[in-house]
Amino acid sequence: MISSFASKTLFICFIISTMTCFVALATDNNPLQDFCVADANSPVLVNGLVCKDPKVVTENDFFTSGLNIAGDTSKNLVGSNVTTVNVARIPGLNTLGISLVRIDFAPWGINAPHTHPRATEILTVIKGTLRVGFVTSNTENRHITKVLNEGDVFVFPEGLIHYQQNIGHDNAVVIAALSSQNPGVITIANAVFGANPDISADILAKAFQLNKNTVKQLQARF
Repeated sequence: MISSFASKTLFICFIISTMTCFVALATDNNPLQDFCVADANSPVLVNGLVCKDPKVVTENDFFTSGLNIAGDTSKNLVGSNVTTVNVARIPGLNTLGISLVRIDFAPWGINAPHTHPRATEILTVIKGTLRVGFVTSNTENRHITKVLNEGDVFVFPEGLIHYQQNIGHDNAVVIAALSSQNPGVITIANAVFGANPDISADILAKAFQLNKNTVKQLQARF
């Protein structure tokens, strides 16, 4: 017979191994072939995108251009523009678990607080000086922030709220890589005050400790 101690040990080992499996699965699936170029025209819905027939894949499925072109930062009130290079732009990224963005900032422009639900981000400053930061989860809500200059690199852990701000008088540019072919983005203000249909003003007033009229004014702006 297995002793009580051994039985508890086996049970704990089982729990740990199960949790490890879940952690291993909490990322983009590993490819099982050389590539799986996304077929955007397929009617089949899967977690990711269906593969093209490899025989019709070309070099253009792994290529894009234009990241040398500055994004238009005048299109929104926050003074930034994000040019995304994900699986929608390069079909060959499908199943490879990586993408990138170019972010352009007007002077004092921001990339507003947001999260990527499926990716860690690593950012490199190409031009300018930025203040960046992220906030840890609710146990501490610790704000970790730093000023970055050209050539500096900073990491934003997966799922945490983070932001960037150009603190210079000239335009700034960054390139950031993300650990998912489709990292997703949730901009906090847009999601909370621009939800469709609206989140109840009563709920938001209590959550943000505001009066309902202020909440309604914010909702109208989004």
